[in-house]
Amino acid sequence: MHNLTELKIWNKAIDLATDVYNATSNFPVDERFGLTSQLRRAAVSVPSNIAEGAGRNSNKEFCNFLGIANGSAYEVQTQLVISNRLGLLTNDVLSELLKKIEELQKMNYAFQHKLNN
Repeated sequence: MHNLTELKIWNKAIDLATDVYNATSNFPVDERFGLTSQLRRAAVSVPSNIAEGAGRNSNKEFCNFLGIANGSAYEVQTQLVISNRLGLLTNDVLSELLKKIEELQKMNYAFQHKLNN
């Protein structure tokens, strides 16, 4: 098992989820069950899967959950681009969030590599 609160990747993923919640807070009410809900669930899934993996008994299991977290990060990335194209997110907000996602994805791949070796 890993100490969750000391994992930089988990802390970054928590920050991303918080940022997504803040970015979607001004989405139209009619998107409450659409993009707002979908984006928030996917964003929360990233740190949640990292946490679940950290609590598993082997690095192999942890890597599996890191892979799921990475898939959720790509889902968030896609939904943010769609939100931007629909005029729900400014280019500046999109750019900042995409930078954070890219950093998280790179950390994820590096961490998986470290766990596998």
